[in-house]
Amino acid sequence: MSASRIGQMLPSRSVSVLNGGNVWFFGGGAQHPAGYLVSGVRSMLIPSQLSPFFPQSIALSGVSERRRGLAQEKMTENGVFSRDKVLTIDTMNPTVKNVEYAVRGPIVQRAIQIEKELREVYSCGVSCRFVYIILHQLLSVPHLTLCPLFLLKVLALCSYPELLNENMFPEDAKNRARRILQACGGGSVGAYSASQGIDCVRQDVARYIERRDGGVPCDPDNVYLTTGASDGIVTMLKLLVCGEGASRTGVMISIPQYPLYSAALAELGAVQVNYYLNEEKCWSMDLSELERSLAEARKHCNPKALCIINPGNPTGQVQSRQCIEDVIRFAAKERLFLMADEVYQDNVYAEGCQFHSFKKVLFELGPEYSDNVELASFHSTSKCYMGECGFRGGYMEVINMDPEVQAQLSKLVSVRLCPPVPGQALMDLVVNSPQPGEPSHTTFMKERTATLSLLAEKAKLTEQILNTVPGITCNPVQGAMYSFPNISLPEKSIKEAKALGQAPDMFYCMKLLEETGICLVPGSGFGQKDGTYHFRMTILPPTDKLKILLAKVKEFHQKFTQQYS
Repeated sequence: MSASRIGQMLPSRSVSVLNGGNVWFFGGGAQHPAGYLVSGVRSMLIPSQLSPFFPQSIALSGVSERRRGLAQEKMTENGVFSRDKVLTIDTMNPTVKNVEYAVRGPIVQRAIQIEKELREVYSCGVSCRFVYIILHQLLSVPHLTLCPLFLLKVLALCSYPELLNENMFPEDAKNRARRILQACGGGSVGAYSASQGIDCVRQDVARYIERRDGGVPCDPDNVYLTTGASDGIVTMLKLLVCGEGASRTGVMISIPQYPLYSAALAELGAVQVNYYLNEEKCWSMDLSELERSLAEARKHCNPKALCIINPGNPTGQVQSRQCIEDVIRFAAKERLFLMADEVYQDNVYAEGCQFHSFKKVLFELGPEYSDNVELASFHSTSKCYMGECGFRGGYMEVINMDPEVQAQLSKLVSVRLCPPVPGQALMDLVVNSPQPGEPSHTTFMKERTATLSLLAEKAKLTEQILNTVPGITCNPVQGAMYSFPNISLPEKSIKEAKALGQAPDMFYCMKLLEETGICLVPGSGFGQKDGTYHFRMTILPPTDKLKILLAKVKEFHQKFTQQYS
């Protein structure tokens, strides 16, 4: 590709990433196509006036021998070769090698490499600006949303209690900080807590659940604070998995699914039992599909659990109340343990859609179900309007768990000592937010509403723009933070992908990354019906950048289709 052609693709004085990992610099855009030299083993375009500062020997796109996978020999001081490693790829735990996690897989590794190379260039003093490389599209960084300042103020007070003497913080923030600190060992969030979590926080979580579910009782002893929702999900799977051969535990998960589930099941050596969401009906759950999946699984394993993500990740659907009732009745009939991943419960955007917790519906179905169906539900500080994913705050509530098993659960969580205490504090603020009459209530509600409203606007925008692209079909983004459009790929591209040993949508997304800097996750990383292809993208970027992103995706898809037709 010529420098002048590349220059036409980007604004002047910018940087982008294209073609096989090459790093391209643009000093003057299309107006100065002659102002470039090629340097480095992997072709790094450098403005000619800067070439003396970038000799080939330090080409930033080069990689070390270790990164290229070349053999390295080590010798001791007396010249004797070191012995073989105890831990090798052949002697390591084989289940770990089966683990795949698409949202941190090859796409993100390549994107991180690109970003690192660009940052190294920028740190060398080259006057350029980065093209918007949307790494957070892959990593799903909800922290880019606006977290209400009240939460951050209380966390600041908890982290540095001397601030309680300052007048810059409202009294309701100080009162919450004092209450949390009084419940911490030594009055510090740096101390260990009880393994199940700080007692007053679990009480607040229980009251929150009762309010959310219209008065359905919640026992704080059934609430476990966790290191994000993921920690609780993996912990429950550890309790469930047992047996060998045909008696090995099977766990039913939706396809498409969040890769945490498939990765955890692979690591635990459990059997993944797929059931497919109905794309034609906005990714709804289908009772006949559950029945088909379960019957097939019972031929080779012992299905014990059914996992549901509502609102959905990656599919963005919100399940109806009728659907949830059907699932609960199905679980009761087939004696399945229910796991309800409800971390997006505040993220509902589409008209006519409403979040219904599995626990609330379970109890409204009456004692036949509420006294018997075993349920674990999960929530987190990472999503919704908070987006404070780095604090790793979350909780799970267990319903109808055998008391002896619950004792084992308490033992299991004690092994990891306790969840991060700052994350517990943040979870408390989510479930015990400012109430009417408190100083921070008006501002808190304004910020919360603004964040959720903006996400709703971007959900609609994403659906509308993607559906204007020939070959892309996007269901309504009813909730959560993602769209999962269906993409039509030319047969020629499918054959080329398979020749390279790649899934066709991985091939597509990698091309997109290399040519535009846009980072999306291929649908194959989440699972999909054979012969269909998708990608997942978040609705998190600022609206102006989201529009640019969608326009570039549209342009790329049209060029890709033309190239391989």
